Formats: sequence, C-alpha cells, structure tokens
Amino acid sequence: MRPPRGGSLSRRITLLAVGIAVLTAVLAGLLAVGLTRSSADESARRTLARIADAAAVRADSGEVARVAQNRAVRTLGALGVESASVNRAGAVVSTSRLAREALTPARRAALLAGQQVSGRDDLDGTTVLVEGRPTDAGGIVLVQRRSDATADSDKLVRRVLLALGIAALVAVVVSAAVARRLSQPLRRTADAAHALAAGQRDVAVPVEGPDEVADVASALNTLSASLSRSEGRQRDFLLSVSHDLRTPLTGISGYAESLAGGVVPPEDAARVGAVVLGESRRLERLVGDLLDLARLRADSPSIHPQPTDLVVLGREVEAVWSVRCASVGVPFAYVPATPGAPVVTDPARLRQLVDGLLENALRVTPSGRPIVVEVRTEAVPGRPPVQVVEVRDGGPGLTDDDLAGAFEPSVLHERYRGLRPVGTGLGLAIVGRLAELLGGRIEAGHAAEGGARFTLRLPTAG
Repeated sequence: MRPPRGGSLSRRITLLAVGIAVLTAVLAGLLAVGLTRSSADESARRTLARIADAAAVRADSGEVARVAQNRAVRTLGALGVESASVNRAGAVVSTSRLAREALTPARRAALLAGQQVSGRDDLDGTTVLVEGRPTDAGGIVLVQRRSDATADSDKLVRRVLLALGIAALVAVVVSAAVARRLSQPLRRTADAAHALAAGQRDVAVPVEGPDEVADVASALNTLSASLSRSEGRQRDFLLSVSHDLRTPLTGISGYAESLAGGVVPPEDAARVGAVVLGESRRLERLVGDLLDLARLRADSPSIHPQPTDLVVLGREVEAVWSVRCASVGVPFAYVPATPGAPVVTDPARLRQLVDGLLENALRVTPSGRPIVVEVRTEAVPGRPPVQVVEVRDGGPGLTDDDLAGAFEPSVLHERYRGLRPVGTGLGLAIVGRLAELLGGRIEAGHAAEGGARFTLRLPTAG
C-alpha cells in the first residue's frame, strides 16, 4: 500500500523555483523602479533648475528687462518647457494654464522678493516640476510635466520590467526541466522499491543523477542483491532442514513398520530399538536447535544481564570441557591472559554461546590436536578497552570464503556435508545471534593452531 501523497517532487521543486523566481523578479522590479524613478526625478529637477538659471540670465541680459524676459519665455516654449513671467506689479503673463496655476501668490511674492522657487505640484491630476527665478523685470517660472521630464527613464523602467519578466519565465522553464531531471531517477527508484515489495528480486536501477539520488539508487541495488542472497540462503536452509528431518524420520518409520509387522525377530528387537532411539535423539537435537534459533530471532528474547567476570566463567568452562575433550584424546587449554575481565552480560546466554563454539570445535578437531579457550583484555585507541573470549581449534579450519557466511544457517553445513563431521547446521547461527543479543561482536578467522578461530568481544563493565 502506497503512503498518502503530498504532491510530487517535480511539482514541488517547480513551484518552489517559480515562487523564488517571481519573488526575486518582484523585489528586483520594485527596487529598480524605485531607484530609477528617484534618480530620474532628481535628474529632471536639476535639469529644469539649470534651464531656469539660464532663462533668468537671458532675461537679465537684455537692454530692456521686460522685453528680454518675454524673449526668454518664448525660447523656453520652443524647448517644450511651459513658463510664466511675473512683472514688478505682480501681473502674471503666460499662455500656459499649468504655468499660471503653478505661479501661486506665495511663489509670486517669493520671486518679487528676490528668492528662488523650487518644488513639485499636482495640478489637475498631473505631476509637474516647478522652478522659479527672480529677474530684473520681476520673475520667471518654469513648469515641466514629470512624464515629459522622465520619458526616457520610464522607457528604461519598462524595459527592466520586461527583462525581469523574461528572466522569471526562463526560471520557470529551467526549474521545470531540472525538477524533471531530478524526479525521474527517484521515480524509477520508487517503482523498483515497490517491485521489491511485491516479491520481484531481479531489480536494478541506473545509478545516475545528483550524488544523493545516485546514493539512493545504489542503496536500493544493494538491498535487492542482499534480499536475493538472503532469500536464497533461506531456501537452502529450508531444503537442508527438510532433508535432515526426513532422514531420521525415514529410519524411525521404517523400523517401526518392521516392528509392527513382526518382521524383526525377538533377538534383534534391542538393536532396532537402539537405532530408533538414536534417530529420535538426532531428530530431537535438530528440532531443539530450530526452536533455539527461532526464539533468538524473536522480537524480545529473554536476556538477564548482570556483572560477570569472564575469567571466572572460563574456569567453569574448563572444568567441564577439559574432561569431555580428554575423553576423545583432544588436549584442552584454558588461557586467562588477564587477571579479571569484568562485563555486564547474561552469564547463562554467554555460557550457551561458548558451549556452542566448543561443541563445533570438538566435532571437527581430530584426536591429538588442541582446543584453546582464551580470555583477554584488548585496548582500543581512544575508547575503553574490550573484553575478549576466544575459542581456537586445531581442526581443518575455514577458507577465506567461509568466513563471510560462517554464522549463516546451514552455509557451512551444506558446504562440508560428507567431507567432515557436521552438526545440524544451526549451531554457529545460534552463536551469531547470541552475540548480537549480548551486545557483543563475534568474528571468524584462522587460528594459530591450524584450525578455526572464533573471537567474541564484549564491552568492559562500567
């Protein structure tokens, strides 16, 4: 069942990129428009002020002030600047309605008092710039519509806004393409994951795209391969268990039929009963190992940790296994390489683990070859030391290929069936699971005694 959808990644990336592009364009447009118009207004005001200064000088340069002032007004009209003049009597002379309205009584009084006038007005909904200068004949006022003064800058603003709009559109297109590029590998990976969940195992996706997306694809390919290997091992395990269960059952049922049919003579009844008993015990061991492995793989197996000294536990192991090994001619050695090895663990489970390793070692070690149990402390640079329990034997040992699957159910059992003594194929799998439950790490390797080495590391108490 697929989880509820919250929108595709492609759509989200596109919307995010569009939002960023639009927001950037709006902010940039507002900033550009504001700065451009402010600069244009200031430039227009300075230009009009310079024109007003020039007009005032021209008005004062004639022989007759009034005639010169009128000539200056006509010149300004030719430049597209509307103007009005005021004489000493306070009369306004102008053909421009805007100029007459801009020349308010206050401004007339200022001009006649010899003061310059500069400002901005809204006349009949039109924004105008106003500059006035006193002259010998009275004064002159220049009025220019802001739209005329800033026509070029307004064109520039429109072009800037158009450019920003084009940039936003390009951003939308590019973001959509990038989102599609990013989402396609993820979509393929998601489809492959759903195929895995549906039971398909020959799943592989191309490792492409950005590093993070490629990592996801690579991880899925690794998962697919791991699932294939794991399920293959499970199938092999079930086949092996089925075979091992069928063999004693066949023997038991065959002899039982013989006994029931009266085929077995009375003098052979004890021998047949011994065979049936041996096969049933073999079957019991296999079922017991299966139950142990199932319990250890349950969600909450019982673990009761308590302070434990591995050196003391090793002496308990020595007391039992030295006698058992001596009975078959196998030398047993216990090496406590440290005066004490304190850990917090479940001693019963730990003893089960060590006994499982020794059972495996004794099965394959020939008479005269040693079995060694060593307890030691290992220093770890920059970290607290760890306590080690190691079981080594002088048996046939393991190859480098065997080490990787040593703790998988029935891997070594199937590999060496008929070549060396083997058990149920579950012993080392139980050992590996016990090591995980006890919070330790176990590894298989090659022993100096010529056989296999199994090393369990546990954190030091405290």
